[in-house]
Amino acid sequence: MALQKNISGELTQEVLAVGYGAKVSSISLVNIHASTTCTVDMYIEKKLFGKFYLAKNIALPVGVILVIDGLNFNTGDNGFGLFIKLTQGASETPVVDLIIK
Repeated sequence: MALQKNISGELTQEVLAVGYGAKVSSISLVNIHASTTCTVDMYIEKKLFGKFYLAKNIALPVGVILVIDGLNFNTGDNGFGLFIKLTQGASETPVVDLIIK
């Protein structure tokens, strides 16, 4: 199963909620903005366990793909939620495409 999403803006967004039921093995994201680098924070979180970062303050230039491979977590009822936060470069709204396998 692959899931594709387009993410934009600077608010922290829940990409996969607890209970979704996905088993995640890799995540790819690419900055699709026309001209501006953005900064990426991506983490998984589970109640009573806390937050675990997969990427923290990663500068992602336009057109560059970040691949996080070798993952093994699930978003079942007792699993983790997946979250992403983008930070703009300059005064532009950050935009990335995200593929989860």
